[in-house]
Amino acid sequence: MTNDVKWWQNSVVYQVYPKSFNDSNNDGVGDIPGITQKLDYLKKLGVDVIWLNPIYMSPQIDNGYDISNYRKINPILGTDEEFNLLLDSAHKLGIKVILDLVVNHTSSEHPWFKDAIKSTDSKYHDYYIWKNGEKGELPNNWGSSFGGTTWEYVDKLGQYYLHLFAKEQPDLNWENPKVREDVYDIMKFWLNKGIDGFRMDVISLISKDPKYPDGPLVQNRKLGSYYAGAANGPKVHEYLQEMNREVLSKYDVMTVGETPHTSSKEGVLYADASRNELNMVFHFDHMHLDYGKYGKYSDKRFKLVDLKRVLTEWQNAMYEHNGWNSLYWSNHDQARPVTRFGDDNGKYRVQSAKMLGTILHMQQGTPFIFEGEELGMTNTKYNSIDDYTDLETFNTYHRFVDQYKLSKEFTMRSIYLKSRDNARTPMPWDESENAGFSKAKPWIKMNPNYKEINVKNALGDKDSVFYYYQKLIKLRHDLPIITTGKYELLDKDNPDTYCYLRKGKNETLFVAGNFTTESQIVKLPKLDGHRKNIISNFSAPDKFDDDKLDLPPYGTVVYLFSSKN
Repeated sequence: MTNDVKWWQNSVVYQVYPKSFNDSNNDGVGDIPGITQKLDYLKKLGVDVIWLNPIYMSPQIDNGYDISNYRKINPILGTDEEFNLLLDSAHKLGIKVILDLVVNHTSSEHPWFKDAIKSTDSKYHDYYIWKNGEKGELPNNWGSSFGGTTWEYVDKLGQYYLHLFAKEQPDLNWENPKVREDVYDIMKFWLNKGIDGFRMDVISLISKDPKYPDGPLVQNRKLGSYYAGAANGPKVHEYLQEMNREVLSKYDVMTVGETPHTSSKEGVLYADASRNELNMVFHFDHMHLDYGKYGKYSDKRFKLVDLKRVLTEWQNAMYEHNGWNSLYWSNHDQARPVTRFGDDNGKYRVQSAKMLGTILHMQQGTPFIFEGEELGMTNTKYNSIDDYTDLETFNTYHRFVDQYKLSKEFTMRSIYLKSRDNARTPMPWDESENAGFSKAKPWIKMNPNYKEINVKNALGDKDSVFYYYQKLIKLRHDLPIITTGKYELLDKDNPDTYCYLRKGKNETLFVAGNFTTESQIVKLPKLDGHRKNIISNFSAPDKFDDDKLDLPPYGTVVYLFSSKN
């Protein structure tokens, strides 16, 4: 990478799921004033940027990713004035704010679509993707992300419209230049308010193959995957370069694109700085390592060798092509990392949370912390499918039980491990009723372990995951090598430990993590210079014999080797 480090390359981002963060008016739903109330907490943690999941007007079919008005705040979350206060308050604390940009689709309640569905003569009809056809004769075999076909028939028009997600989320037609102009105007509206960038939802899906080919049958599904005809389509880079030229290049902002079904080779096309598209992307390769016969909902455990291969591939690809990585273990769509990649029992929960944080934060890229990750939050153990709220989870349950005739035991185990609701349980602030999140019944049930895992307990324990994350963030700010050093994997085929270097001109970092419940011996490479333990989750020595180190269960350590005088 070049020596011209941008502010977002040296930043740590904290993702806030507004509905679940903090409820200021006690209606059971988190809100914008609730976030403002907790800015001091985020400042204490040390993060530089907060990313807010959608705060716009929405019928909430998909928790805000179905937007009916891009310029209005959802009243359940707050007002325009309250958002402006949040933005101003964050900026005064030195914290930047980025918003979700959801422009692959709108809500079916958006005025554009409500007009488009009236008549083929509507000026907004071509804002969406339509195919002529007889009812029951689908344009292709694509299955939606939430179950069923991606095509919805409108009798009075004799046409189908495309929706890659819920039928209430019709896809926008990016081939129409008016659509792109309106999207750019929406972006400018928020950027002119002073926001600091965008996370772009499923941005790799905005350009579809004009042939709309049938997709392959995968994961035992009856309908085909739409990715073959929708991911990384023929004009996606043309559109993003236009977006950059018309909007992004005029502001000092950060952008991260969510890019499902995107390889590292394709990913660098989005993030290579010379191409003027996006700063970085969220890939899914490491999120797919524990997929099973039926896809995401599985009780399969990841293999560490595969995890190292994937993360190393992305580290090397971005370094070699002037790109930049986003670093994440979890988000609003993923399970809690301690349960998924660590050990969520009482014995090793804290240790594995710290280890996972270290392995991720010492890599090159911008780390993203999802709310509660800094507490070592776990997946939630609900007793019944009726306790869940997520559309994807309900559809999966009925597909597994009703269609595939799978056992309820396997189905509920898979849902416990993978449901998106794992990430959406309210932030636990203390051990009081509803965890201090709200005095009213929360919109989604609390994680039952909140009396143990909460902010109050974390802040009162100097050895908590919170203070460990605080130190990780400070190290990134203080040591340029964490931003600029070249990554090098050391133990490619070791199934138990993850060790790598970050190499600079006069300094080298050695990073090691144990992914097991047994002690593991790791060997340090022969490196010149003074050795210093800069962070560890156990009493790691500065000096030991034969350059061999005993890592305890889920142990982790970072050594800084410096040849400077």
